Amino acid sequence: QVQLVESGGGLVQAGGSLRLSCAASGRTLSKYAAGWFRQAPGKEREFVAAISRSGGSTYYTDSVKGRFTISRDNVKNTVSLQMNSLKPEDTAEYYCAAANSLAVVTTTQRYDYWGQGTQVTVSS
Repeated sequence: QVQLVESGGGLVQAGGSLRLSCAASGRTLSKYAAGWFRQAPGKEREFVAAISRSGGSTYYTDSVKGRFTISRDNVKNTVSLQMNSLKPEDTAEYYCAAANSLAVVTTTQRYDYWGQGTQVTVSS
């Protein structure tokens, strides 16, 4: 079992930055691939970014490429999402997830563990 807790969300103006962190407890996060998803009101949860178990591979949805960076620290048992040049359309609840996989995972169904989420609101 892995417990995931997100932090770092908040209210920011368009063009600003936020850094989300996901702390794991229970089993070590280094045994899992990890990802970030988001869900806006009235919409389905969507993939944002993923990182392989080693951290050597990353993948992003097109709308965040060049603006968001996913990283992990397997010693500190954390995964982070640096979000720059934020836009109002990035407003959503952001979730961290862990998957029993070596490679990056982009589909919701393949993730085994989920955090409770952290709210990101970008004002125009």
